[in-house]
Amino acid sequence: MIKKVLAAAVLGGVLLLAYLALERNRAPELSYRTLSGQTVSPEALKGKVVLVNFWATSCPGCIEEMPHMQKMYREYAAKGFETIAVAMNYDPPNYVQAYVEKNALPFPVVLDTDGSIAKAFGDVALTPTTFLIDRDGNIVKRYVGIMNFDEVKKLIMQSL
Repeated sequence: MIKKVLAAAVLGGVLLLAYLALERNRAPELSYRTLSGQTVSPEALKGKVVLVNFWATSCPGCIEEMPHMQKMYREYAAKGFETIAVAMNYDPPNYVQAYVEKNALPFPVVLDTDGSIAKAFGDVALTPTTFLIDRDGNIVKRYVGIMNFDEVKKLIMQSL
């Protein structure tokens, strides 16, 4: 009898730890207000693979990544892939707007004016920082610095 109770307690503990580990990998469910004034809701992202990229116009690595991100977006968007570029709160909004217009970014761009999006993703402070989120809302990969685009493309394909 004691062995059964102990086994049940151990199993319960393992299941609880597994649940907590999975919950820590959940992406925050946020609504994003884009530069164009549209809102991207959590409901609109359900079932999609999402790349959330924190960037700044003053960040050389961020600027280096943008053409690759545009290419990935165009390649995978029709298959259920979304990209959201989150401009950091210290980036002047007019700089962000000018960059988006000049480079015709095809995906939603968001100004994190109060830093709440960066905070929700674990207090992002360095750019570029990128999160790849699967169709179930779990963070598959976090990149700090320039992404490994070969790797991220493989992960996108696996998640689609």
